[in-house]
Amino acid sequence: MMMYETKKIPVVASGDLRLDANRVGWGYQEKMEQQLAITLAEFGYEIERGHGYDPLKQHGFIDSQKMGIEVFKKIDPNLPIIVAESVWQYTHHVLPGLMTHKGPILTLANWEGMSSGLVGMLNLNGSLTKAEVDYSTLWSKDFQDDFFKEKLKEWLSTGTIQKDDSHVSTFDSLDISDAARKSAEAFALDFVKNKAIMGVFDEGCMGMFNAIVPDRLLHRLGIFKERLSQSALYAEMMDVDQSEAQQVLDWLLGRGMGFNWGTDPEVDLTVEQTLEQCKMYIAAVRIADQYGCDTIGIQYQQGLKDLVAASDLAEGLLNNTDRPPVFDRKGRELYAKSLIPHFNEVDECAGIDALITTKLWDRLGLPPETTLHDIRWGEEYMINGRMEFVWVFLISGAAPPAHFIGGYSGASSERQPPMYFKKGGGSLKGISRPGHIVWSRIYIEDDSLKCDLGVGEVVTLPEEETQRRWENTTPAWPIMHAVLPGISKDQMMGRHKANHIQVVYAESKKWAIEAAKSKAVVFNSFGIETFVCGELN
Repeated sequence: MMMYETKKIPVVASGDLRLDANRVGWGYQEKMEQQLAITLAEFGYEIERGHGYDPLKQHGFIDSQKMGIEVFKKIDPNLPIIVAESVWQYTHHVLPGLMTHKGPILTLANWEGMSSGLVGMLNLNGSLTKAEVDYSTLWSKDFQDDFFKEKLKEWLSTGTIQKDDSHVSTFDSLDISDAARKSAEAFALDFVKNKAIMGVFDEGCMGMFNAIVPDRLLHRLGIFKERLSQSALYAEMMDVDQSEAQQVLDWLLGRGMGFNWGTDPEVDLTVEQTLEQCKMYIAAVRIADQYGCDTIGIQYQQGLKDLVAASDLAEGLLNNTDRPPVFDRKGRELYAKSLIPHFNEVDECAGIDALITTKLWDRLGLPPETTLHDIRWGEEYMINGRMEFVWVFLISGAAPPAHFIGGYSGASSERQPPMYFKKGGGSLKGISRPGHIVWSRIYIEDDSLKCDLGVGEVVTLPEEETQRRWENTTPAWPIMHAVLPGISKDQMMGRHKANHIQVVYAESKKWAIEAAKSKAVVFNSFGIETFVCGELN
């Protein structure tokens, strides 16, 4: 028996801020809503779109916070509502309306990698969690599979969906030796005592409400924001001499890194764009040194994208211990022989994780390079005679060459998609090397910091399969083929509260398990409630 008297369910779709991205994504959204309508009809319901198609813009997305507020004014707040996402979306377009919506909320995404709907939905879920808004969530390739239909029926009947969290255990369940516990607790005390500065080049990238950590929560960890401006970064770039940028580029070429240069700046990566990115790298290091930053994050996606080439090459270099040297104007090398953790898209939850992880891994004698990735998509693949779900972790920037097969010689730079990056600029692209990793995600729930963490394995896929996965996502971006033991696809999607996931390598499976336990102790010592996901003990 269905709980709703209405047979029409309002559907809204948050989109990008950028017109070109929305136009490209509209075809995916139309297909998704057509498939959803067929399945809803089987249960006696139909879609009633909360906003129409705009013939001038050539898409039907909510593309601003202002528009979103107006759309929700016309929707009965007591009705059930579906937020259907087939593209990367800006959460703040719909967050104001969803925060005052009283009826059941279902966030929904299409299971495919090309259109980034899964990434957009996960960001929306993390933001709703932080905002203390109740919601249910679902995903499907064609909205006809048994899992989707069963869960949709549950939502239509009860207004909620029960998640499978059987893969989750509490911190207290961990078997940790006294020596390891004492060492990790001492590290945490030392970290808080010494304090750290987080350099933030403008907050709130792409409406990611979940990526902004309130100061009071940061201060408990001994971390304090230095609020910086992207305009200051741009000004510093203008003071970098062209010869300095050329030295950085020559260093990269000398390490064997490839650059897929062309001549048309509208669609190609050009030498001039790469040199501009080298200037940004130098400028970022100099500003970080000026303010004593231990970690930095560049928003880039608003404002700076209209002025200069993309920040992605600079981000990946910053996250690598072996990187082009940068000097101040007196000839002093800055942050010599060390990385400067950069958190992509100023995701401050990832920034906390990256900073603590690099310092802890240094203490443990493990390679400290870490990065976030988008949980972009995934499919099953036969690994050593066993069918495994292999995730596609993918990010535009921040991935360090130390993570790649071949290091710098296995890295390349390709032009970022023009629909996102008018001024061009290249990525730092590579295939993540096989090995064992620790993954984690800090998030905000119930007005406090929490963390999910676990271990995983990066696997090698045949070249043709890697290329297929790249072509079904974003070929210019670095890729990681990840297997997360003890966690199914649906468990991960139902639980994870962010578009991003933090990853760092360990030397072996044994080291990954022990390092993950140490990390859990450190986070728990900070008062970050920590949950273990999948196999660990």
